[in-house]
Amino acid sequence: MPYMVKEIAEIAGISVRTLHYYDQIGLLKPASINMAGYRIYSDDDLERLQQILFFKELDFSLTVIKDILARPGYNRKEALKAHRELLIKKRERLTKIIKSVEKTIDSLEGGKAMTKREMFAGFDMSEIERHIEKYADQVKEKYGHTEAYRESMEKTSHYKKEDWNRIMKNSADIYSTLAALLEQDPADPAVQKLIEDYRQFITDNFYHCTREIFRGLGELYVNDRRFTKNIDQYKPGLAKFMSEAIKIYCEQQED
Repeated sequence: MPYMVKEIAEIAGISVRTLHYYDQIGLLKPASINMAGYRIYSDDDLERLQQILFFKELDFSLTVIKDILARPGYNRKEALKAHRELLIKKRERLTKIIKSVEKTIDSLEGGKAMTKREMFAGFDMSEIERHIEKYADQVKEKYGHTEAYRESMEKTSHYKKEDWNRIMKNSADIYSTLAALLEQDPADPAVQKLIEDYRQFITDNFYHCTREIFRGLGELYVNDRRFTKNIDQYKPGLAKFMSEAIKIYCEQQED
């Protein structure tokens, strides 16, 4: 079923501006754009948005969320189970807070005096934080976020909208320039210089892109259709071209 951006915003309870931003950074792109230039979203897009909001609930940055959802081994069912567990814990906490409020009212009306511990029952976030930390650790372990994950979290947590605009523009420039060289040999010096710039772009904006990580990214570009689709929007065949160029680059480099 197709949805206009305003409908998606109303269903999810977020702003149209937020959806435009998610599109801009490649986190949630619409299924299509109609002849009038309006974004059209699908049911699959709604499901992806639900997952995005779930990870935001766990305090993941948008960059890390985008990376997790693009991983080949991502399991939506497992994520939903973890989401349910967290919500149950939050519900239990709210129930305790409500009981504390009721006891406070009763105490003020001349009922039984509250103990100091009872006054703050329900405000303890430690159990919920433990569940968030537990799930975050599972995600990092399963999807390979170690030093690169921590570095990316640290860097991107300070980014503002203008930073993301700059990053997305620079990324698009690199893809577009490489697309213009698609007929060249991936080993061509001009292509290899752009691949080197691309690796430096990742290091400058996200995490230290080692040769091992870079090689793995190149493999994902052809082994994961989501990566392929995203890159090939600049020009069909670009993902494969970049994968081959990155492989050549990594074989010629020594960290």
